[in-house]
Amino acid sequence: MFLPEPPYRHGAQPCTGILLINLGTPEAPTAAAVRPYLKEFLGDPRVVEIPRALWWLILNGIILNTRPRKSAEKYAQIWTAEGSPLLVHTRRQAGLLDETLNSPSPPPPLPALAMSVPAGCPPLRADHGETGEGSYAIAFAMRYGKPSIAAALARLREQGCTRILALPLYPQYSASTTATAFDALFAALAQTRNMPEIRTVRSFHDHPVYIAALAANIGDYWAAHGRPDKLLMSFHGVPRYTLDKGDPYHCECRKTGRLLAEALGLATEDYLITFQSRFGRAEWLQPYTAATLEALGKQGTGKLDVVCPGFVGDCLETLEEIAMEGKATFLNAGGKEFRYIPALNEHPQWIAALAAIARENLINWSATSPTEAEASRQRALALGAKV
Repeated sequence: MFLPEPPYRHGAQPCTGILLINLGTPEAPTAAAVRPYLKEFLGDPRVVEIPRALWWLILNGIILNTRPRKSAEKYAQIWTAEGSPLLVHTRRQAGLLDETLNSPSPPPPLPALAMSVPAGCPPLRADHGETGEGSYAIAFAMRYGKPSIAAALARLREQGCTRILALPLYPQYSASTTATAFDALFAALAQTRNMPEIRTVRSFHDHPVYIAALAANIGDYWAAHGRPDKLLMSFHGVPRYTLDKGDPYHCECRKTGRLLAEALGLATEDYLITFQSRFGRAEWLQPYTAATLEALGKQGTGKLDVVCPGFVGDCLETLEEIAMEGKATFLNAGGKEFRYIPALNEHPQWIAALAAIARENLINWSATSPTEAEASRQRALALGAKV
């Protein structure tokens, strides 16, 4: 059975929608709220790739009876008056993207966004072309939890969107993030009678405007607080076997790190690339962030800055795992000074970059402008059509 269609409004202008997709968050920092979130997240076969019957027993018999309470305690340490930081930043980014794309003023020239990107990065085209007149409808969704992808998709269709650009907020592609977001998107579309046109953004790990935004964010922090002795770039980890099976995530993270280091003018010995959030006993991508922080502390590293380029908004993994746990690991091992550089969040250059990535994927695909729609209507009238 298909879901009911939104009411059809004669004369309504078709609209282009942009759907930002992030990972998700529980609705509250409590065990009762974390449990269904973890069940949905860890129950995804793209997230945990072991035989389903065995994993069902482990998940429902052990993990969901022990981990929700521990995770809730971690969430409670970072929760804000507005709610989960991930939800707060994603909502703000969607609002700022709305303001940017629907502003009557022309967009900033894209080449200016990449001024700090080294020559090794592919150049931006200066002629991005027109994306058409009219407004864009912006929505955001979470792959796990609320607002769901299906609900956000329904809202865009209720606004008359006949074309929707799905833009996961994962710079580096992984089957356990980007692909599963697309799984949920297409599953929702499979219940739709009158399907919209769909475009998807697979990744933007080496896009010049993303690299430039990262460099600007770090540069601003250093301008205010001084440069460190070493910069550690920590990306979320995934099991090692995913790399062996063909997932490009590891390579895309490494490329992001290399391009960012070049944009910042760092020598090889000035920075490290590591992977965090290991779960279970299997080998994950290495080097591990926690082990590296301990080693750097034992070496007596003076001033260490840590940034998480794979997260465009601060969340549990950055604020608790890195800024709190990571800091304690480093200092307890003998390190002198630990500083966490906040994620891109609402940095102006990131919002400009996000708009640029969206515009680039909307070229020659925008909704028909009112002028074009009226011209089409008049042509139909001239041919005797009933409109």
